[in-house]
Amino acid sequence: MGSGPRTPFENPVVEWVDSRLPIFTMMQKEYGVFPTPRNFNYFWNFGAIAMIMLVLMIVTGIVLAMHYTPHTAMAFNSVERIMRDVNGGWLIRYLHMNGASFFFIAVYIHIFRGMYYGSYKKPRELLWILGVLIFLLMMATAFMGYVLPWGQMSYWGATVITNLFSAIPVVGESIVTLLWGGFSIDNPTLNRFFALHYLLPFVIFAVVFLHIWALHVVGSNNPLGIDTKGPQDTVPFHPYYTIKDTFGTLVYLVIFCFFVFFMPDALGHPDNYTPANPMVTPPHIVPEWYFLPFYAMLRAITFNIGIPFTEIVIISAKLGGVLVMFGSIALLFVLPWLDRHPIRSARFRPQYRIALLVWLAVFAFLGYVGSQPADAVKFGIPLSYLGLLGTIYYYGFFLAILPYLNKHEKGRDLPPSIHESVLKGSA
Repeated sequence: MGSGPRTPFENPVVEWVDSRLPIFTMMQKEYGVFPTPRNFNYFWNFGAIAMIMLVLMIVTGIVLAMHYTPHTAMAFNSVERIMRDVNGGWLIRYLHMNGASFFFIAVYIHIFRGMYYGSYKKPRELLWILGVLIFLLMMATAFMGYVLPWGQMSYWGATVITNLFSAIPVVGESIVTLLWGGFSIDNPTLNRFFALHYLLPFVIFAVVFLHIWALHVVGSNNPLGIDTKGPQDTVPFHPYYTIKDTFGTLVYLVIFCFFVFFMPDALGHPDNYTPANPMVTPPHIVPEWYFLPFYAMLRAITFNIGIPFTEIVIISAKLGGVLVMFGSIALLFVLPWLDRHPIRSARFRPQYRIALLVWLAVFAFLGYVGSQPADAVKFGIPLSYLGLLGTIYYYGFFLAILPYLNKHEKGRDLPPSIHESVLKGSA
């Protein structure tokens, strides 16, 4: 950066700094004149929204950590003290608590946009993989953060989820002991979860940096899914998309603030407002809403897999559920190689669009199934059966439908260029 040509800045302080450390030149290049496709829609706002939510979570988390006590005898009361006695503590906690949900909402929309418009395809495979890695780190961070208030659902949720690792052959019990820091969920467990919950957001921030770096190397995808063919297809990122991102972010924050100020507990579970009690099991243990589809897949496997006509079990129901749950995330990592169709955008792939929208509906339905008791029955059908059907479609979309469409879906003709499509749409 320092060896290339550099345009001097008029502000003497900025120029003094930039001549020695060209950070402002870099910002101008990457976020000022950076060429961006001229046909972005509002789905492209959610990357910036997710970044802002991450910063909000880190800032509020640091403040909360100043007042939180990671000890089983004091954790619940320390959270209550934050709410009642710390100046503005209720606001900081509600921002952090609801911020987690709105962070996941932004990321879920961001992921769906990438799937709909084919943003994972060549040359953006690594960009997509880094994004899925961020999602996986978010899940780990959110799970550990949910344990920290040390309410009933915190304790029993941690018990259920950490016990899943015991299903892994050979090393499972050792992993559980390592997570617990002993032979039951107790103070060492809470301490290490607090430490990891504080650390992982900074790891996420580092991976986000790599994610943005990869984006600026290969360039952004666009709703048409075609490459830019010259300056007529692009506009500078500033002021066009800085203004658009600002507007979209303000609308999103208005909705977020409505939840924070008027219904802050709507996305939480009432059982978590009572202290953890190892002697009383809640009637229905559920994770936070953003984990429910994966929780439904975990519970969908209720049968052992073994050698027919013998009692030999190869994969137990517990291990099968764990493999299915983690496999659902692994499929996202390999999506660029599962979908090899030459057309990126679902706008020009009607069969893929229908299959993807059904997949989205099934994913939402799995969230509902995960929120219900395991033995629930709806319309005379056990929900566990419906959860299994939903899981089969989830996997079938990646492993059967996409390979089929790779070979048999022709797709519609693509427009010749972005600017011609924009001008035609305007006319």
